[in-house]
Amino acid sequence: MLSSMTGYGRAECLLQNQKYIIELRSLNSKQADINLRIAPLIRERELDIRTLLAQQLERGKIDCAIWQDNSLADNGEGAVTPINKAALDYYVTQLQQYAAEKNLQTDVLAIAMRMPDVVKVQEQSNLTDEDWNALKSGIEAAIIQFNAFRKQEGEALQHMFTEKLNGILSLLSQVEPLEKERIEKIRARLEESLKQLSEERQQATDRNRLEQEMIYYLEKLDITEEKVRLHNHIRYFFETMESENYSGVGKKLGFIAQEMGREINTLGSKSNHSEMQIIVVKMKDILEQIKEQVLNVL
Repeated sequence: MLSSMTGYGRAECLLQNQKYIIELRSLNSKQADINLRIAPLIRERELDIRTLLAQQLERGKIDCAIWQDNSLADNGEGAVTPINKAALDYYVTQLQQYAAEKNLQTDVLAIAMRMPDVVKVQEQSNLTDEDWNALKSGIEAAIIQFNAFRKQEGEALQHMFTEKLNGILSLLSQVEPLEKERIEKIRARLEESLKQLSEERQQATDRNRLEQEMIYYLEKLDITEEKVRLHNHIRYFFETMESENYSGVGKKLGFIAQEMGREINTLGSKSNHSEMQIIVVKMKDILEQIKEQVLNVL
């Protein structure tokens, strides 16, 4: 079954009594392109995080964001930010003196709390092995949700491909009734052109050679091989979509779609029939839609 390169996953973990949010997003890309936006506390583990993501997400333009949630942690304890009492005392004293000199009525404490260095974020320590295991578990939980999203999107893509491929097969079946009519029209047109020649030229014409040339010309316009190959490519596309745990299936589907395009183009160049050319244009339009969406397949 198919998986899309478009994905989303989110999870939480608790590090040093603080809650951290892990969020994964991805779009299509030819290889793994990982962009990390992580909190300062876990930067020392950036290489480990990249390795973990590259191993489990294969490819795509992947954005991974890990940040501290300032709301209450899961254990009910909030984030504690210490107050710099020395700085607070200094600002309160200065503000009280200024207010007294100017005879002002103001909330000195509220103003002092907004002054620089009064509320100072506590410096974070390095991650312990226990912290890393908690973070790793959180990332893996986000990856599970992320891959489930990819599979859901892949199912939608597979349904779309099935519908489009059946559309091409339906159009191809409409070509068959036109083939015999097309050959007869071409033969009649050649015969009519021959009749317009002068009697002297008609007598000088070698009928056997003419028949041989006509057969050769009509054989060049035969589209049986193109139809068979196009049928085979579509069958192979279906088989590839159904393959289990196939790495790089999106690239393979892209190659198959290219081969389908070659056969459809040859059908168009050989058609020499207005209605067949209209059908070929419709097949090309459907194939372009398939090619566009194949880029999203993992």
